[in-house]
Amino acid sequence: MDKILQMLQLQQELNDATNGEGWEKGVTKNGKHIDWKRCTYLECAELIESYPWKHWKNIDAKPDYANIQIEAVDIWHFIMSQALEDYKMKNLGSIEDLAKNINNLNNFQTFTADITPTTTNYYEQIEVVEVLMKTLFCGDSTEDLMQAFIAVAVQSELNINALYKLYEGKNILNKFIHDAQIDELKRLSRRNL
Repeated sequence: MDKILQMLQLQQELNDATNGEGWEKGVTKNGKHIDWKRCTYLECAELIESYPWKHWKNIDAKPDYANIQIEAVDIWHFIMSQALEDYKMKNLGSIEDLAKNINNLNNFQTFTADITPTTTNYYEQIEVVEVLMKTLFCGDSTEDLMQAFIAVAVQSELNINALYKLYEGKNILNKFIHDAQIDELKRLSRRNL
């Protein structure tokens, strides 16, 4: 079972449902511009906020690793969406090709093992997230972005199995929220008729 492929397929389905088919062109079915890089950047900032990095505040606080993992999963949603868009719009291949290329990344093997963070220094952990942010805007390829994300996931104590489990739960929640919004819109439109 290729968990990367399964997550990419789930993300494609979610994006098709929430943004409309053809979202890869950068516009939702409602005409709103999509900016996956901005989404990712802001989620990275939220992840960093889970660390007590402020020298003037919460001096003895510890990082909130549970929230760090949740933010990493949120980042993963947007990184996959960016990759799916890149592959479609740049004719780089199918979802299966993308999954295969992710599975063949240099650091993917570290992602499949039990995770031990490379450092417990949370300033160094924050720097790993900042590398992802830099790669987001300055990277040469989708694969560079995926490698940078894997480093963040590993630093967040997520291997592929843990990421898959958290992603699957968040994906179900996102679909539930979307379906509830659609039901509410239908209810409101019937009421206004």
